Amino acid sequence: MKKTNAIRELETHKIEHSVREYEVDENNLDAVSVALKTNEDITRVFKTLVLLNEKKEMIVACIPGMEKLDLKKLAKISGSKKLEMVHVKDLLSLTGYVRGGCSPIGIKKKHKAYIHESALDNNKILVSGGMRGLQIEIESKILIDYLKLVVADIIENIEII
Repeated sequence: MKKTNAIRELETHKIEHSVREYEVDENNLDAVSVALKTNEDITRVFKTLVLLNEKKEMIVACIPGMEKLDLKKLAKISGSKKLEMVHVKDLLSLTGYVRGGCSPIGIKKKHKAYIHESALDNNKILVSGGMRGLQIEIESKILIDYLKLVVADIIENIEII
């Protein structure tokens, strides 16, 4: 198994985790596909989204794989006027990771980071291991403390009529 920045960082800091490998389908890089391939509950598989605010400051958000980020909520919580997703072509240079393999762990550039509050509903969650085909399983509280993630409601609420 190839060691990524995320895995090396966790090992260096002696943070308990496990790594899960899965077969990559380049046409299906979404978190739902990852949950199916790893035979995991989608509520435990968190995707990492990277955004820029109006000052071009990087903001990282981790949300459950089947959810949609609420840009207005995250903007308000992060003190930003406006947020936009980072273009796929810029992801590698900003984070060191590619689409489908972006981990919240090991990002070299300074940034603010947030995680949806449902992470606390699970003892352990999965986040990308830093490349396609790798997931890191880690205790949610350890990840939150280590990365100093702000825990908040940052997903869209769907109204059922």
